[in-house]
Amino acid sequence: MAEVTGTGKVTGTGTQTRVLTARSIMGDDVVNTAGEHVGDIKDLMIDVKMGSIAYAVLDFGGFLGIGGKYFAVPWQSFTVDEDNKRLVLTISKERLEKSPGFDKDHWPMSSDAQFYTSINEYYGGDTSVGH
Repeated sequence: MAEVTGTGKVTGTGTQTRVLTARSIMGDDVVNTAGEHVGDIKDLMIDVKMGSIAYAVLDFGGFLGIGGKYFAVPWQSFTVDEDNKRLVLTISKERLEKSPGFDKDHWPMSSDAQFYTSINEYYGGDTSVGH
């Protein structure tokens, strides 16, 4: 992961908003909370209505890039490990293996409400795009 490229405004509590470039996140290794490698980030899905990251597309599974699939994982499911320049997925590997995914060559349409509803239901919480 690239170094933090800048800071946002200082909030009322004195903490700074940290920002990263999308390019610095794409390709980053993702580990679970036990430090085990679970995949890497292929892309970020932006909620254009809200102006924020809705999902990270995680490449997980397969062998040497064959047979794996992608997963749309809500951005709230990650934390940033700045010291090791990687993302930490707060979802267990077993739960991720059972989550709804999609074929690497057939991405869901941004208007595929059924797909995003299944993601929201699986991970729980309010992660719907564009609300």
